[in-house]
Amino acid sequence: MHMKRFAAPLALVLLSACSGGEAPRTAEFVQATPAEADFGSLRVRYNALPTLALSEAVARQYGVPRDDGTALVLVALRTVDGGEEVDAEGDVSVTAHDLSGARQAITLRKVDAGGYADHIGTARISPRNSYRFEIVVTAGGRTETVKFQRNF
Repeated sequence: MHMKRFAAPLALVLLSACSGGEAPRTAEFVQATPAEADFGSLRVRYNALPTLALSEAVARQYGVPRDDGTALVLVALRTVDGGEEVDAEGDVSVTAHDLSGARQAITLRKVDAGGYADHIGTARISPRNSYRFEIVVTAGGRTETVKFQRNF
């Protein structure tokens, strides 16, 4: 009986100690780290991020809408030569699958990115969903596949 009288106040003290007295904060978007895969001298750089993470100027430059239902998918092909990267020619296709298995083919177009040509497209996304992306690159007479996953 004596123990029950102290259990509730003790629980409140312990729970308040967990927050350090700070007020709750809203979650912050943490940008995914761009990734790359090397196939001999061919380097494939790739990323997918919500278009709301883009500045208005960058979204205009790429011609993509800034909204919570769209992700920018970017694929860059480079040839690595002596530690330097130069543009590489090749064909790129991307598909995305969400957790329910719904598939979408992502139409890509080339854009000038400061002296490099990047392949970009948009995917329809929904909040709190995870997407698996599959990139198929045909360059230099060979075909390579890269897979990655992003949570939005």
